[in-house]
Amino acid sequence: MEKLRKHWLPIVAGVLVLVASVAWMKWPNAASAAEASLSAPVKLGDFRVVVTTTGELRARKFVQVSGPATAQSVQVYQTKIASIVPEGSLVKEGDVIAELDKQPVAAKIADITLSLQKAQADFTTAQLDSALNLAQSREDVRNAEFALEEKKLAREQAKYEAPTIKRQAEIDYEKAQRALEQSKRNLLTKTKQAMAKMSSVGADLGRQENNLKNLQLVRDNFSVRAPAAGMVIYVREWNGKKKGVGSQWNAWESTVATLPDLTQMESDTYVNEVDVRKLALGQKVEISLDADPTKRLSGTVTHIANVGEQRPNQDSKVFETRSRSPPPTRRCGRA
Repeated sequence: MEKLRKHWLPIVAGVLVLVASVAWMKWPNAASAAEASLSAPVKLGDFRVVVTTTGELRARKFVQVSGPATAQSVQVYQTKIASIVPEGSLVKEGDVIAELDKQPVAAKIADITLSLQKAQADFTTAQLDSALNLAQSREDVRNAEFALEEKKLAREQAKYEAPTIKRQAEIDYEKAQRALEQSKRNLLTKTKQAMAKMSSVGADLGRQENNLKNLQLVRDNFSVRAPAAGMVIYVREWNGKKKGVGSQWNAWESTVATLPDLTQMESDTYVNEVDVRKLALGQKVEISLDADPTKRLSGTVTHIANVGEQRPNQDSKVFETRSRSPPPTRRCGRA
């Protein structure tokens, strides 16, 4: 047994030497291959960190196209947009951009028309009553003047009568004088009453006429016209949806559309809290348009929000970021 071990030991040693030799021959080649795959030529240039996000390109300045500003004064507070030109339409000053539903103001006009007719009837009745009362008062004054004249003649004729008859004539004359004065005072009072009555019904009539005139003016302004030439851009409601046909219009938010100044544009987007650290004011921005992917606009970052916010369909907080850019040819949806 011991002799067998002595015969195997040289063989095992030879095999180990052979394996070590093969490994020594192969290992340098593997190391060289790894070094070759990890090597790269050194180049001098800028290290670019790119942050890609979506947003909206809009005008920094714009002209608001609004419904009638006096609607609230005639108690017409809301209605619907019956029709509006397509977004992006080019309009001239004075062109009709939208039509508001006139049903609410039409109902108001009907009510005011009835009130106006009643006020006109009251005014006519007051005129007739005043004319009749004043005519009667004037007649009373004339009758009192005639009675005074009669009593004056009777007093003069009683100068040669008995003292009692003379005294009675004096009393009748004084009564006639007081009656005439009272008739004149009554005429003056009724004249003032007639003037007050006519002033009251006249004021009510004028108020109803003015209300009808204002309602008609508001109704005419329900045809919303462009205050200047430009491209029509829809405005957004509180929920982010654009106003269009069937959207609610109210007197507190009377803007129907805008006419942007395309010479000054800005891009508004939201960057997540991870990438916002890579941004800084004044950095260059490249903007592409969904409407024309071949179009490229340049700009600079002008605003980065200090506080993040949670936006719909966002898993993390985002920061509002704004940049200025040259004017595009069309409205875009990606920045």
